[in-house]
Amino acid sequence: MIINLENDQAKIELADSVLERLQQGLQAVAQLNALEEDAEVDVTIVDDEEIHALNRDYRGMDKPTDVLSFALDEEAEDSDEPELIGGPEEHLYGDIIISAETALRQAEEYGHGLEREMTYLAVHGMFHLLGYDHMTEEDKAEMRAKEEEALRAINLSEEYFDHPTGEH
Repeated sequence: MIINLENDQAKIELADSVLERLQQGLQAVAQLNALEEDAEVDVTIVDDEEIHALNRDYRGMDKPTDVLSFALDEEAEDSDEPELIGGPEEHLYGDIIISAETALRQAEEYGHGLEREMTYLAVHGMFHLLGYDHMTEEDKAEMRAKEEEALRAINLSEEYFDHPTGEH
């Protein structure tokens, strides 16, 4: 899977290892769901101010949040975009926006570190792009199981930490 990762905030210093693990988590989701190699996702890391504005403007929630997912589907047959004959086929799943500030607070609260929290948020966002949700207890349990399966593939699942993740 192609991951376009952009760190658009300067408030929290993110080590290369954090960004690498985040990408490993997304690749684990791609492998577990047999996504095509040219599948693409955009991940942008922002601060609380930016994610607050996005949450307010797009979800009507006037507060910061940890992660937002905006699904796109460039494979829609009714697309007005011209088709490139012989060009690469693309499937952009969408955008995942993560607040580094909220991720750091949550990492401290849950006691598992920024690397685990940022990776979890990316994985969580990717499962939203794949159509999973957590509106019912049954859906929430299914989504959490899928998330943990992806995190287990890169040794970041809850079983590796003393404190389980909180509610996201």
